[in-house]
Amino acid sequence: MTEHVWSYRSTSGHLAGTDLTGYKVEATDGGIGKVDKHSDEVGDAYLVVDTGVWIFGKEVLLPASTVVSIDPEAETVYVDRTKGQIKDAPEFHRDKHLGDRDYHQELGAYYAATRFGLPPR
Repeated sequence: MTEHVWSYRSTSGHLAGTDLTGYKVEATDGGIGKVDKHSDEVGDAYLVVDTGVWIFGKEVLLPASTVVSIDPEAETVYVDRTKGQIKDAPEFHRDKHLGDRDYHQELGAYYAATRFGLPPR
């Protein structure tokens, strides 16, 4: 169930090679921050979002499948999760988790479950 979590949806408007750094990120119920880093790697695409004042001093890792659309003119990425779902995701620490396959599995399972309104495992 988590294998497609790390890929952009074909309908998201994502173009490989587009630099999303600095784009605003909007959850279904409001802004969560700005893209600090992103990956287009096939099967391992994601956004690292600096949450700024929303979750002071924290970053979150969002699998690419959470992106529903990208507006290049407004420099905004829209994701299909609520702020609460993002805040409740497994905690992210860039130095520890960015290349950690176990963390990616845990996070992928969390976001796969929340996509369908299921309780996270």
